[in-house]
Amino acid sequence: MTDRPERDVYTVSRLNREVAEVLWETFPLLWVEGEISNLARPRSGHLYFTLKDEQAQVRCAMFRSRNRLLDFTPAEGMHVLMRARVGLYEARGDFQLTVEHMEEAGHGALFREFERLKRRLAAEGLFEEAAKKPLPPFPETIGIITSPSGAAVRDILKVLRRRWPRATILVYAASVQGDQAPAELRAALSRAEQDGRCDVLILARGGGAIEDLWAFNDETLARAIHAADTPIVTGIGHEIDFTIADFVADRRAPTPSAAAELVAPDREALRIHIQRLAQRLIQGSTQRLRAQRRQLDALQARLAAHHPRRRLEEQARRLDDLERRLTGAMAHRMRGHHHRIDTLRARLLAYSPRLRLQQQRGRLERAHTGLRHAILARLGHERARLERLQATLRAVSPQATLERGYAIVTAADTGKIVRGHEDLRGDRVDIRLAREHLHARVDGWEPAGSRQSGSTHGRGHQSSPGEPVSGTGPNEQTDG
Repeated sequence: MTDRPERDVYTVSRLNREVAEVLWETFPLLWVEGEISNLARPRSGHLYFTLKDEQAQVRCAMFRSRNRLLDFTPAEGMHVLMRARVGLYEARGDFQLTVEHMEEAGHGALFREFERLKRRLAAEGLFEEAAKKPLPPFPETIGIITSPSGAAVRDILKVLRRRWPRATILVYAASVQGDQAPAELRAALSRAEQDGRCDVLILARGGGAIEDLWAFNDETLARAIHAADTPIVTGIGHEIDFTIADFVADRRAPTPSAAAELVAPDREALRIHIQRLAQRLIQGSTQRLRAQRRQLDALQARLAAHHPRRRLEEQARRLDDLERRLTGAMAHRMRGHHHRIDTLRARLLAYSPRLRLQQQRGRLERAHTGLRHAILARLGHERARLERLQATLRAVSPQATLERGYAIVTAADTGKIVRGHEDLRGDRVDIRLAREHLHARVDGWEPAGSRQSGSTHGRGHQSSPGEPVSGTGPNEQTDG
């Protein structure tokens, strides 16, 4: 057994809901024309009816928030033009239209033409606020384009004479209804532009049905209004009436009388406003003058306080005061300097070089005298000592010994003092006497005292009597 594919089973509520969504998203907001039948008005305020023609019918619902805006009362058998959305009443699965707007069908074709032209001109920018011209605040000449025999021109003139009687009013006659009306309105606008006298133009007509106002929905008239150099204000029909001329004009008024009020300033209100401005100007000027007077008084006071003469007088007084203070300060300072000079003079005299020189000279003389005495005393003392030392030196001097008859014998070849024969290297000797030197040769030697014992030594030679080998005693001599 093969498994059957899983089925997507709809419930009735799901089916109706999705169908309603498809209808709502598929069909745009559209216009539908037909005859009303089976009209019901429950206590909720909604309208339920059937819209039919010769071959079909469809259920319709218009809710209370929408039918309150109707300017007529729908009735059984009335031929109407509706703007509605396509939908489905899910609870019963009934196909129905939800009505957004309703009007009597006699105007339907005209209304569709009106909407088509309106969209096209708006796309071209003819309704842009940037293209609209400002109205003059106090127009000297006001032009009116309307029927000279209609009630609109009388209403406008009445308002203008009441509000702004000083203005010049020019009426440019034209038909405002019928097939020739658009051409005549364009011709009247062209005459007003060529005339060039008007500061502002009023394009006006009294109330009526849409067919009566249709001349003001003419495309060529709309383009002529947009191209005009003079500011244009429309006052066409009643407050609920709108035409293409209203959208193109520089300003739109709900009625012809309102257009006149919009163009002309209110003389009485302007007079009151001027009086108020005059009062404010007087008050402001008075306050300004008072403020300027206070400022002038303050400036004069400041000028008087800072006048050059006063400043010079103040500077002169200040100069005199400074001079007195300077003189006193200088005298005080001079006294201080004098006192200091006297003090310094006394100190200078106390440390004068002359006095110190005198003192030092006395000290020098005393020191010189003392030094002289000390030198003389020292010289005497040293002289006595020197004499003693000389005596001692003379007593121990070799010269004195030599004077006593002794001699000093030295080896001739070495210069050493000969104390014995072992100090000799040869036979030559030098002998120093007190007053001369002798050069001798040693022939022999003998011990000291050998003359008493008669013995001899040496090389066999016996010294001559009285011939010493070295200085040993007084009055001994050798052969030269």
